[in-house]
Amino acid sequence: MLKKIRTILAIVVMLLTTLLFLGVCWHINLWFGFVAKMQFLPAVLSCNLVVVFLLLLFTCLFGRMYCSVICPLGIMQDCFSWLHGKFKKNRFSYSPEKKWLRYSILVIFTVLVIVGVTPATTLLEPYSAYGRIVNSLFKPLYDMLNNLLASFEAKHNLYHFSDTEIWMRSVTTFVVAIVTLVVLAFLSWRHGRTYCNTICPVGTTLSLVSRFSIFRVQFNMDNCKQCGMCEKNCKASAIDFKNGLVDYSRCVVCGDCIAKCKFDALHYSVYKRKAAEVSARVAQTVDEGRRSFLVGAGLMTAAVATAQPKVKVDGGLAVIEDKVAPKRKTPITPPGSISAQNMKRHCTACQLCVSACPNNVLRPSTALDTFMQPVMSFERGYCRPECTHCSQVCPAGAIRCITVEEKTTVHAGHAVWLKENCVPLTDGVSCGNCARHCPVGAIQMVDYKGKQVPSINMEKCIGCGACEHLCPARPFSAIYVEGNVMHHLN
Repeated sequence: MLKKIRTILAIVVMLLTTLLFLGVCWHINLWFGFVAKMQFLPAVLSCNLVVVFLLLLFTCLFGRMYCSVICPLGIMQDCFSWLHGKFKKNRFSYSPEKKWLRYSILVIFTVLVIVGVTPATTLLEPYSAYGRIVNSLFKPLYDMLNNLLASFEAKHNLYHFSDTEIWMRSVTTFVVAIVTLVVLAFLSWRHGRTYCNTICPVGTTLSLVSRFSIFRVQFNMDNCKQCGMCEKNCKASAIDFKNGLVDYSRCVVCGDCIAKCKFDALHYSVYKRKAAEVSARVAQTVDEGRRSFLVGAGLMTAAVATAQPKVKVDGGLAVIEDKVAPKRKTPITPPGSISAQNMKRHCTACQLCVSACPNNVLRPSTALDTFMQPVMSFERGYCRPECTHCSQVCPAGAIRCITVEEKTTVHAGHAVWLKENCVPLTDGVSCGNCARHCPVGAIQMVDYKGKQVPSINMEKCIGCGACEHLCPARPFSAIYVEGNVMHHLN
């Protein structure tokens, strides 16, 4: 029964988490956004003390069930391990924990978090690693299926689906997602929970609490026939059946051992004194070291996609050249992020905001100090003032939730005019696109050498990027947005 309940809950959580990153519909984010906010590290970084307390209390009561029920990366590893179990049964064996490796990673992780070396820490965070895998590898496949259905329906005058643009947001992120998936698949296929119990800082942190959990898997040595089936099916390698021991720091309460025991020798129940005396030998092997809050699992940044065909106009006689992103001195962080420093310290690079952005503005950064964290660029859209999707889905507090009214007062960046690219000066034609489409009226056309060119009111400009996106100059816009290191209000 324990295994069935755990499996059902795990499937529900993983399905909902996957739907969030696929961006199936905005209602999914509104109804089930709590699934992302109950992840351990994002809750810590956002100072969501209620969620942190509940997760620690949950672990104190039931053990490390978080890793097999709530953490999507842990559930994904269970899926790979389950598939291998169909080909090779009873393949695991007990092995002592590698505490030197676990604690070394934890100490290094803690130091990097304190120092603020975000990219190194985000590579280890399990929830973010899963988000990058889904957003970079699975979402393009989902979008392709969506476009096929949209094309099929259009032929029959049905419009339940609409075309979605598929494009590569970051080659680096794509490569990282592939490497992460391959490494985790290999480890879980061969060794079960190796990543969770040896590398993952979140798992190590929760293992400190799980040693004192009230409910635990325990041996009834009177019924045990020493068959070893429990140990051979423990993907955490936490059961030593010969001595009747369970390493509770690594046990994720998956229930596989109880399901495989035919002699009713294992029970998940309130921890009893007799069992405590036996398992003390395992507890002694674990250093009572510090545990910090983990930050990352992943390796680089990406969002896969299929190259889009050139957009043709005038009956296919002319080709519109793709825009190229300018080299910005200061990256633009989303409204609600407060500042580049706040984004850097809180963001786990999970890519949920990138997936939720309906305007194709957010993409993973390739800069070393903000590796895989979202930045804004306007080659494919601009940040519409009425859209606050990214602020509503961020679980880590990197982008604070803001209203539409608040967003119109946030100055995330400022426009800069480049006269050498401006169409009225280069081609001698009238334009004014930037002024016509500026949603806050920050651009006025003024006379310059007999031509009408844009003049920017910095007090009004909010850095939405409408001018840069809609500028007809190619490949570089004649007006582009520089980010503000610290966002300010009107």
